Amino acid sequence: MNPNKIYLTQTDTTVGFLSQNKEKLNTLKKRPKNKKILKEVDSLNTLKKFTRVPKEHKNRVRRAKKTTFIYPNGESFRVVRDIRHLEFLRKFKWMYSTSANLHGQKFDEKWARDKADIIVEDKRGLYEGEASRIYKLGKRKIKRIR
Repeated sequence: MNPNKIYLTQTDTTVGFLSQNKEKLNTLKKRPKNKKILKEVDSLNTLKKFTRVPKEHKNRVRRAKKTTFIYPNGESFRVVRDIRHLEFLRKFKWMYSTSANLHGQKFDEKWARDKADIIVEDKRGLYEGEASRIYKLGKRKIKRIR
């Protein structure tokens, strides 16, 4: 498995492109090259390597499912709990993740399959599900973004 390839797979929330190459994902989706992308991580231990969870929010982060948090350092992470998606993600520990569509467009399966380097399917197939909830964490406050 090559971390620089773009994978098309069903994530814990919706169908998405995953890679450890952020620039390649932004180019594919025709977004600004410096636009931030969420990282999916396979565990809380992996999350600790990238950011510090504010003490006020540790329980919230530990218990959250299908939720993305933007941390005080400006980076966004989602700890994946879905067993089927974790099976794939554990091979890499973390990956950038974005929805499998052009920036601002709806999901087009044919386009997504054409653009992906590797397609990873399980028995669920590929479908556009509900996006994750997003919260911005401050040292003490929390703000719902989506």
